[in-house]
Amino acid sequence: MQLSHSAAGTAGAGNATDRRPTDRRPTGRRRRMLRRSTPMFGWLLAEVVMVMAHRFVPEPRWLMVHLLLLGAVSNAIVVWSGYVTDAILRGSGEHGRQDAAVLGLLNLGAVGVVVGLVADHRPALWTGATLVGLAAVLHAVGLAVRVRTSLPARFTITVRYYLAAGLMLPVGAWLGTRLAALPDADPVHARYLLAHLALNLLGWVGLTVAGTVITLWPTMLRTRADEATVAVGRRAWWLLVPSTVLLAAASLADLRWVAVLAALGYLSGLAVIAAPLARETLAKRPYDFGTWSMLAGLLWWAGCLVALAVGLTTAKDLTTAVEGLHALTGPFAAGFVAQVLFGALSYLLPVVVGGGPSIVRRTTAVVDQAAVARVVLANTAGLAFLLPVPSLVRVTTSLTVYVVMAWTIGVLIATVVTGLRSLRRRAATPPEPPREEDPLIRRRRGQGQLAAAVGVLALLVVAAGVVDPVAVVRSPTSPATRAAADAGAPAGVTPTGHTTTVAVTAADMRFTPATIEVPRGDRLVLEVTNADPKGQSHDLTLANGATSGRLAPGQTATVDAGVIGASLQGWCSVAGHKQMGMTLAITATGAGDATASPGSTGAMGTMDSMGAMGSTGSRAGAERAAGADAVWDRNASPAAGWTAYDPTLPPVGEGTVHQFTFTVREGVREVAPGVTQDAWTFNGTVPGTTLHGRVGDTFEITLVNDGSMGHGIDFHAGSLAPDRPMRTIQPGERLTYRFTATRAGVWMYHCSTMPMSLHIANGMYGAVVIDPPDLPRVDREYLLIQGEQYYGPQGGVADADKIAARTPDAVVFNGYPNQYDRAPLTARIGERIRLWVLDAGPNESLAFHVVGGQFDSVWKEGSWLLRNGRAPSTPGSDTGSGSDTGSGSGGSQTLDLLASQGGFVELSLPEAGHYSVVNHQMTLAERGAHGTLAVTD
Repeated sequence: MQLSHSAAGTAGAGNATDRRPTDRRPTGRRRRMLRRSTPMFGWLLAEVVMVMAHRFVPEPRWLMVHLLLLGAVSNAIVVWSGYVTDAILRGSGEHGRQDAAVLGLLNLGAVGVVVGLVADHRPALWTGATLVGLAAVLHAVGLAVRVRTSLPARFTITVRYYLAAGLMLPVGAWLGTRLAALPDADPVHARYLLAHLALNLLGWVGLTVAGTVITLWPTMLRTRADEATVAVGRRAWWLLVPSTVLLAAASLADLRWVAVLAALGYLSGLAVIAAPLARETLAKRPYDFGTWSMLAGLLWWAGCLVALAVGLTTAKDLTTAVEGLHALTGPFAAGFVAQVLFGALSYLLPVVVGGGPSIVRRTTAVVDQAAVARVVLANTAGLAFLLPVPSLVRVTTSLTVYVVMAWTIGVLIATVVTGLRSLRRRAATPPEPPREEDPLIRRRRGQGQLAAAVGVLALLVVAAGVVDPVAVVRSPTSPATRAAADAGAPAGVTPTGHTTTVAVTAADMRFTPATIEVPRGDRLVLEVTNADPKGQSHDLTLANGATSGRLAPGQTATVDAGVIGASLQGWCSVAGHKQMGMTLAITATGAGDATASPGSTGAMGTMDSMGAMGSTGSRAGAERAAGADAVWDRNASPAAGWTAYDPTLPPVGEGTVHQFTFTVREGVREVAPGVTQDAWTFNGTVPGTTLHGRVGDTFEITLVNDGSMGHGIDFHAGSLAPDRPMRTIQPGERLTYRFTATRAGVWMYHCSTMPMSLHIANGMYGAVVIDPPDLPRVDREYLLIQGEQYYGPQGGVADADKIAARTPDAVVFNGYPNQYDRAPLTARIGERIRLWVLDAGPNESLAFHVVGGQFDSVWKEGSWLLRNGRAPSTPGSDTGSGSDTGSGSGGSQTLDLLASQGGFVELSLPEAGHYSVVNHQMTLAERGAHGTLAVTD
């Protein structure tokens, strides 16, 4: 078979040859195809940039998936499905205005979807999704018109795949907009998500690939298409299309077993297609990057579908199944879609550039650079990523996959550039006659690339282990972990040879099941899945040293607990999660359960010793590894260079809309003289940045998680549903939190991630001050936020057991004990001073008092209690009759606040001197809630 202007032609309809197209004319159609491919390359380059900058942009995982699938792949589908359709139907390809309109709508809509989701701008999201759906419908209509106006063709079935795919994208796009409006914790969210994935991934992308591969695969191999290809394509269409629709419908209706049947039906359709493709592959084996990449992508496709069917079958309900299927998004996008796209383009681009055998060979040589190395690196790294390996190894392998993707994108661009340059030079320089490469040289070069790729990946994995050896030693599959698990059985226990396997789910600060009974002598294997609806990471650590390693939501790991000879404890080692009750009790049943394994308790004592909040329960050895808890020496001085937290209330910003970025930072800092802790902060300070505004002002906060674990934020100053803005975001992610201040107060904000007590005590709190209307000016305004410190080991995080027991090591104003004794607040005689006060907790109350002073005005929790020495005459009113004129004789000595409450007091001081500012619960003042107001003449 010989192709001239067509990539697919009548692929496989005639005899194959070993040559690429011989047409030398740089036709206008080819130039149009390359121009229409420009947006696709733009989206691919945006994907590369996103991977490089994912830690600094919002919604990085969503963006990496959608830049590839919605942007690059959708453009490729519109451009190349139309090209293949014209080749099959022997059309002219003159559809310039229609194709340009479709591509314009598609790209404008894709940009709208991306901007709308990232900026949380619903109108942009809806408009973008509508334009994407409209582009897909117009594309399908255009293809249908071409079929009706053309003569019958052998491979018309391929176009019918394209038509079905185009009609599924609008519904899938609409479901995507519904997903954005639903909280992740809503059970309906999971059903909409599966339907969205079914129509967009299995429909729009999957059906397009299925229809293309039956004609393009034999063409790429340069072999005759199997005689049964057309009939097989028709049979598979009737399996794939209804199964996709049924899977989406079953998902929306919450019919799990119907969804299972639909997934099996889709797999059956793939199996039908696979039979002729396998025969063609055996007739002419893959030999270049395009064919190997395409084949690898098809195998990943089948693997993802098998995993989908298994996940739907084994899950207890559809919601749980979808939670476990999040891990398939990466393999589907990078393993299947990207490799099929790159494989097809590696064949199609040299064909479209054309120019005769010499130029085609030159462009083919470019596209085949390091072909074996790229395919092997991408696929071995992808497979390694799916294994239960330490987190740093997963980062290394995923980065390897992305590097190969970027490499391939560069090679494809270089292929087009090389071809176009060769066409321009052809008139001046006669083309060289094509030369066949020695097969032996090709084979040896491929073997060398294979060895190099395996060696490079092995070195990267070893390097990751050297950087983080503890994670490797404690990985679930390491020999050390298995040995530790085996050591959990007391001497004399006879293994039964039987293995008990239990599925454990981590969600909502609980393991399910929380208690597991295992016959004594059985080996216990735990399949641990993080299904946390709030997006938090968890792990399972057993007292014998076995661990799952840190699991992101949707991830699963296997923990081999070894031969069970006695009862055993387990817990989540993420800071504070154990104290929140995230524990697991493994009970050995049968004779001989008198001795508990090291680090465990008896069957009846496990939960009692740990308690729901772990108030005084002992902590795991790993949590104590850093040594004894830090101790604050009251006589010590701060480290050199220490400066006090500025207590001055910042002025109200200009305008009514205030925009801030809050970056979560974690790091060791001095929290008291001689005491360092790994503090978690907003913008690097404790407390975090103070916001100041008026009633009616709008605040737009961009939260960026630059930490090592999940964090969130909760602003008490705004009234809105917490589901989305207060959700936990993972490292590298960001969200936008908008609220309008409708009521006055000094409002607390804090981390919204559980356990909140630990996140607050470890530094994640601050204040939003909203002035009451007509608040008079004063000479000085200060803000004091009371917090509590519970010291863990030097350089460690706060002690969750002490938090639960309510035994703080220090109680502080603005993050540091007694700091305003060292750097006093200042005022002058007769000046009017307003002291804003907030109790951030998490536990202790505040009795705010200025020694030697009396408050003539007190405002607490949105209401005046005393103003200019007069109490409001009407309960709940701001001023009361006559309260603004003159001064009454009333006064106040203490502002009483519970955790998260706030207010302010006003006073003037008649004499110079040093006035102590204290929490009048004196034991707390003696622990650091103490400062000085220095008054001068």
